[in-house]
Amino acid sequence: MSVPVMTVPGEPPAPVSSAAVRATGLTKVYGSGETAVHALAGVDVTFERGGFTAIMGPSGSGKSTLMHCLAGLDAATSGQVWLGGTELTRLRDDQLTRLRRERIGFVFQAFNLLPVLDARENIVLPMQLAGRRPDPAWFDAVVARLGLRERLRHRPSELSGGQQQRVAIARALLPRPDVVFADEPTGNLDSRAGAEVLDLLRSSVRETGQTVVMVTHDPTAASYADRVVLLADGRPAGEIDRPTAASVLEALRGLGG
Repeated sequence: MSVPVMTVPGEPPAPVSSAAVRATGLTKVYGSGETAVHALAGVDVTFERGGFTAIMGPSGSGKSTLMHCLAGLDAATSGQVWLGGTELTRLRDDQLTRLRRERIGFVFQAFNLLPVLDARENIVLPMQLAGRRPDPAWFDAVVARLGLRERLRHRPSELSGGQQQRVAIARALLPRPDVVFADEPTGNLDSRAGAEVLDLLRSSVRETGQTVVMVTHDPTAASYADRVVLLADGRPAGEIDRPTAASVLEALRGLGG
């Protein structure tokens, strides 16, 4: 799938990177003066296409702020964020809205499903709002992979927590986004449903080449990822390749998490 590149008038287009998302010199400051909080303090990080990465760190380390800036949900104070060949930090609000709708998928701890719509309607709603029609074959493949074929006419109140999160994942995957950002996606689930959701995210990476970036505080959840990026005090604090729950827990203890 080709990646669209947005350019600034009068400037040559940026080359398309092999990275799905990257940030350079990223800072985020809340407030000013003596009360200023430096949530991010010069973060350089790259997330390659087709990878499953977990972002972890102690409470207050900046992991959620980093994800929000990478996804264009929050504006950086300084630095650059790139989604493929598009620099998010130079886009207008309307351009960011369109980019998030067309090229980014979101899975949150709260399932964010509309209670008056059934599962199928919730899955296709973002594409309908964008004026796009889902590919029927891809819709069927996503629904089958997530085990939702018999649940499409059920409303959220008729679904378990795990099933609701599956609907949210289907909604995120349906537009074939450049990247899916998952913020504590198992936070409201029991251990069994959480493991099923993490398996589904991992399989979406391995089977379809999807890129997933997940914020989590749970070492077991992080062990499903290919790589863990560690933050402390708003700065990168190391990485773990092929993480296990034990290796993640040991690293977090070293950071005071």
